[in-house]
Amino acid sequence: MSTTYTITLQNCAFFARHGVHDEEEFLGQRFFVDAELDVVAGDALESDSIDDTVNYGIAFTVIEEIVTGKRRYLIEALALDIAKGLCLKFPQIKRAKITVRKPNAPVPGVLDFVQVSVEHFA
Repeated sequence: MSTTYTITLQNCAFFARHGVHDEEEFLGQRFFVDAELDVVAGDALESDSIDDTVNYGIAFTVIEEIVTGKRRYLIEALALDIAKGLCLKFPQIKRAKITVRKPNAPVPGVLDFVQVSVEHFA
């Protein structure tokens, strides 16, 4: 029987230019990302070695490169790209649940943020 564990990166903040409207690309805004990663332990917990696990510093960089990279119209698409990117970088991730929050969504009303979550199974 194999051991699994969960790594969570909470409220990672980035400035980017995602959205459908032209002003969203022109002005940009902050986006917040949570990543919940289910990882197959392998030897990582026994060896106590960072080389055998998901290095969350590198995981953060993967998220950052995707969020600050090309523009996406949908934050749902952005979340899926992040999930796939993390699973590609770290094959020991078996499930990546990515949540993206957009505080300044262009909606005709008052709200704290719009949020989507995408779950990807590797």
